[in-house]
Amino acid sequence: MTVPRFVAAKQQGRKLSVLTAYDFLWAALLDAAGTDAILVGDSLGMVVQGKATTLPVTLDEMIYHAEMVVRAVRQALVIVDMPFLTFHVSPQQALENAGTILKKTGAGAVKLEGGVNQATTIRTLTDADIPVMAHVGLKPQSVLKLGGYKIQRDAERLMADARAAEEAGAFGIVLECIPRGIAAQITAAVGIPTIGIGAGPDCDGQVLVTQDLLGLTGDGAPKFVKQFANLGQQASTAVRQFVAEVQGGRYPDEVHSHV
Repeated sequence: MTVPRFVAAKQQGRKLSVLTAYDFLWAALLDAAGTDAILVGDSLGMVVQGKATTLPVTLDEMIYHAEMVVRAVRQALVIVDMPFLTFHVSPQQALENAGTILKKTGAGAVKLEGGVNQATTIRTLTDADIPVMAHVGLKPQSVLKLGGYKIQRDAERLMADARAAEEAGAFGIVLECIPRGIAAQITAAVGIPTIGIGAGPDCDGQVLVTQDLLGLTGDGAPKFVKQFANLGQQASTAVRQFVAEVQGGRYPDEVHSHV
């Protein structure tokens, strides 16, 4: 999957699948299963590091995780989030940091949060031939300003953000926590793929945090997440069995011992 093929999928009417990965193991599994794109999200701050928001994630941490992901991938497009304060100061700062991400990881694109307010930055990156995916609607890096993770319903502002991102050269747009009707209008209005997360079925593709869809994050997953498996429960059962067998002297047995 390349950026041009990703963009062409919209005209072909083919829905795009995007999932998150933060290490070699999960990236290899997702890639082998046919995922179109893998997002190395700054969501790792919450999923991997156990923090309350994505704000503390650093550029070095994103590069560290993205390197592992890229090493595992053979087919999918790898997109790396630009974390908080790595593109906000100036377009030049964003250019240097985005370039560093691509040079050090081998990823295919970066993603940054913003539409109208980041149009100049998006244009600066795309003029330097750095593929950029935009992110509008609920922007996790703006959680303090928003007062929490809330559905975004300002249709005029959302449409303006999406159009600004496209005009600035973005090759795709994540639409997060937007009512289905608004997301459908945006999808129809722009010529680049929209990737929904909590934005209904009318987007050109969908993205989820892998640990959410596999049931590894407990009962705290958002409403829009469908659990396609409950690996958390299976893992817990397996670990409990291991502990019981070790304590009971049943593991290792003759079969699992060298002679």
